Amino acid sequence: MGSKQKKTQLGRKEYFERKLKERLAFLSEKKAEPSEVDKDPRVKNLRANIRAVDARLKTIAKLEQRKADMAKAKADKAAAVLQTREGGKEKEKVKETKKAAEEPKARKKKKEKEEKEEKE
Repeated sequence: MGSKQKKTQLGRKEYFERKLKERLAFLSEKKAEPSEVDKDPRVKNLRANIRAVDARLKTIAKLEQRKADMAKAKADKAAAVLQTREGGKEKEKVKETKKAAEEPKARKKKKEKEEKEEKE
């Protein structure tokens, strides 16, 4: 819904603030006392509307933060799963490279044995 969007709430807040400034300017022209300004029903209503919009914006910010945290957690979890899978493959690769590194040594020893046997 449009009323749950941050952009809409920011627009409402600007509207209420503008109306409040207009009302305060009107009351100051009328030379109303500060105690009367605070008791003015329109001023009270506009201030209440601004507080309500601030509360909605705060809630929207919390929801956005939660979404971001959940997305990060999901990405971290996927990365961990991928790393464990690749980690197993890497271990296999390390074993294979060790075997490959040992094979020439084994061949060399085998050739040396064969040469000794031929000489004898």
